[in-house]
Amino acid sequence: MKGSNPSNMPPSTNEKKGGGIFYGWWIVAATCVVNAIGGGVYFYGFSVFFLPIKQALNLSSASTSLIFSLSRAEGAVEGPLAGYLIDRYGPRRMLTVGSLIVAVGYILLSRVNSFATFLIVYLGIVSLAFNAAFSGSTMAVVNNWFIRRKGLAMAISIAAFSLGGSIIAPLLAFGIHHLGWRTTLILSGVLLAVIVVPFAQLLKPSPEAMGLQPDGDSLSPPSKEDHQKDEVNEEIVDFTVREALKTKSYWVLAIGTMLRTGTLGTIIVHFVPMMVWKGNSEQSAAMMLGILAFLSIPMRIGIGWLGDRWSRPKILSAGMALGAISLFWLQNAQGLKEIWIFICVFAIVEGLSALNWALVGDYFGRKRFATLRGFLSLVYSWGMIIMPVLAGYIFDRTDSYTIVIWIFIGMYVAGTLIFALIQKPKPPIRLSPGLVN
Repeated sequence: MKGSNPSNMPPSTNEKKGGGIFYGWWIVAATCVVNAIGGGVYFYGFSVFFLPIKQALNLSSASTSLIFSLSRAEGAVEGPLAGYLIDRYGPRRMLTVGSLIVAVGYILLSRVNSFATFLIVYLGIVSLAFNAAFSGSTMAVVNNWFIRRKGLAMAISIAAFSLGGSIIAPLLAFGIHHLGWRTTLILSGVLLAVIVVPFAQLLKPSPEAMGLQPDGDSLSPPSKEDHQKDEVNEEIVDFTVREALKTKSYWVLAIGTMLRTGTLGTIIVHFVPMMVWKGNSEQSAAMMLGILAFLSIPMRIGIGWLGDRWSRPKILSAGMALGAISLFWLQNAQGLKEIWIFICVFAIVEGLSALNWALVGDYFGRKRFATLRGFLSLVYSWGMIIMPVLAGYIFDRTDSYTIVIWIFIGMYVAGTLIFALIQKPKPPIRLSPGLVN
């Protein structure tokens, strides 16, 4: 119910099974822990390890960026299969096995001494397992447990990536400074195994598997308020993969996602070197990355809450426009104060991701969410494959990120238009209006 207070809802089987709290929120809490560790170590951590690895292995910025880009290319290729496996075997099994493999990979990374061996271990073990297990599992399980509150639930879960980054990125920088990057990699692997595996066991595939309903709704007939029609809370239709791939909306969403993730992912990878380019020390830049991640936490939750009450595509469009403005500001920033203003504004842009993935569930349903998200990766991952290497190449040639920033501004402007024009697909022909549920 839009704007309803769960405490005023009549008791139901759903509430009692959650010990007074809908079990879906415990699912969200468990995914928060998993995302915080995975996001902090793998996603934000790469930027912290960027310069130490570059210096230790005597690499160029383009070569170091290539590691990240190839991992994204690998994720794009394995995305559909990984999504299918998540839908088939469940997030719990995938996360348990995947986190153990990633942990072993980080420990092995600490022993590499060449670019070739680093690529083999990072791509063949760390990236392969992370992309298969982490990237889609937590969002798939949250999508299954929520419909009306999906925006908020996904936002809270994804905000944990930022929470992990805000805590773990500075710790990684501290560890690298005092212990060295190799020892810090070993500790990162141990952290993944010790924390992620236990919390993965709490993930149940769907509310129906426990005799519950999405959002903690009662099994009794829905009230008049539940039937209020708006752009956010329309009825959800489960598309098959073939049906979704035939819609224009799926491909428009894929392009918009590519523009958003390509810019954001590249900025995160190059954030520390970019801030060093702006005159800051490596440790200060790592601290800024952590603060950016921390500031994005309330932004993600607030934007997720807003997305349950207003048009998600319109919010995404406005956020992409804000991204272009923030990067224009960064390009002209002359001092520390201006850089901090950029960080504060860009935290809002980073908070958009939950709405992007919520749209997949809004438009195409719950049953094949992970598989459809996996097929999306075949398109959107190319932004994160090409852009980090291109950014590194341009910096190697110009000793500046100016051209890179202008390219990013153009991508954000294009994304603004894409999300402004996207429309929800019509139900498949096999469903008459009376059968949509």
